[in-house]
Amino acid sequence: MTTKLTLTLEWFLNPDHLPFIAGIHTGAYKNAGLDIHMIEPDEHYDGFSELQSGAIDLHVNEPIHLFEHYFADLKALGCFFVTDGGVLMKTCSMEKLEQNQPIRITTPAANPMTNKIGFEILKRYAKKNGFELDVNNVEFVETDFQHLHHLEHGDDKGDFDGAWLCFYNFEGVEAKYLGLDFTFIDQNVSPYPNFSALELMTTHSIYAQKSAAIDKFIQVTNEMTQLCVGDIKKACEIYYGFTEDSPSALMDDIIKDTLKRLVTPIKPDANRWSELRSMLNELDIADISDASYAKLWQ
Repeated sequence: MTTKLTLTLEWFLNPDHLPFIAGIHTGAYKNAGLDIHMIEPDEHYDGFSELQSGAIDLHVNEPIHLFEHYFADLKALGCFFVTDGGVLMKTCSMEKLEQNQPIRITTPAANPMTNKIGFEILKRYAKKNGFELDVNNVEFVETDFQHLHHLEHGDDKGDFDGAWLCFYNFEGVEAKYLGLDFTFIDQNVSPYPNFSALELMTTHSIYAQKSAAIDKFIQVTNEMTQLCVGDIKKACEIYYGFTEDSPSALMDDIIKDTLKRLVTPIKPDANRWSELRSMLNELDIADISDASYAKLWQ
């Protein structure tokens, strides 16, 4: 008997999703009696509304959105990927930052929440290093995910000083590959809880109906993580074979860096994001009760 599970990603398919790619490409899910349909969404938050309506079974997204898009039936299954994330600044623009001069930041999502968090990261970095920032001097400009292209070429209004919503295993690796002189302001240099990660989630209702299949999915995904981490060459072959992308030195480097950041075993962990929960409460972005937070991880 085969059980169908629909998995919606947070954005476009990329090496962060290698465990799922490997499970489909090698036939491991199929051999375990699972028919996995993996979907790239039109919008970043589509998966939450689809989970709530019961249109899909599983969704992956950054943990920050567990709080922002929380609903009572939401169930976190565990983190499978953690990277360093934050604001990638041109080194030549760091003096402007430190002197509180106007700077422009390219980002794929400029909205009140993401702008507030991006500024908070820079503000905490500034405080740690003995200077202050004026929120009116930091402009977040919505572009797309081509961070490095925008940093190199700017737009019709001028140059960009930095990029926000960066994952080191992508933008940091690409910046090094291109020879860009940069400073990566992440949780290692700014005192904030890291949230650049991906959580697997479902709902309590769906899990009650399909717990055996979902548990099997997690088991096979853990095995695929171990397969990829243990054999970089095989992981690259799986990625290129599934996506049909042409191999490149840059993507090889991205895959290698990503493999170091995959998490296994996947399991619910309420403690992992407790500091993030506190920060989002402090910033008036999300305030989830203790009972609701505990239910997420049951």
